[in-house]
Amino acid sequence: MPSTKQLDIPPAAARDKASFEILRVWIAEQGQHVSLRSDAWEDPFAWGIVLADLVRHVALAHQLQHPGTDSEIFVERLLEGFHAEIENPTDEPEGEVTQ
Repeated sequence: MPSTKQLDIPPAAARDKASFEILRVWIAEQGQHVSLRSDAWEDPFAWGIVLADLVRHVALAHQLQHPGTDSEIFVERLLEGFHAEIENPTDEPEGEVTQ
């Protein structure tokens, strides 16, 4: 378990006055809780790019923490989990739009 509850803001985001956060995911009360800026892009294709980039960031972070990890195998396994959840969700998203 990390020693802090919140992650650091990336240095580039801290420097760039035009930067903005688009996604935050928490584990709380034994579940996943999400805040997101759903209006960041009109075309859902852009969200697909974000998700693909996140996959590569997760794989790189894991590889840096566990040298010798085969990142291709890691990504394949991650995608297996992704497809399993898309095809048979373990829960349904719920929430509201807030400003």
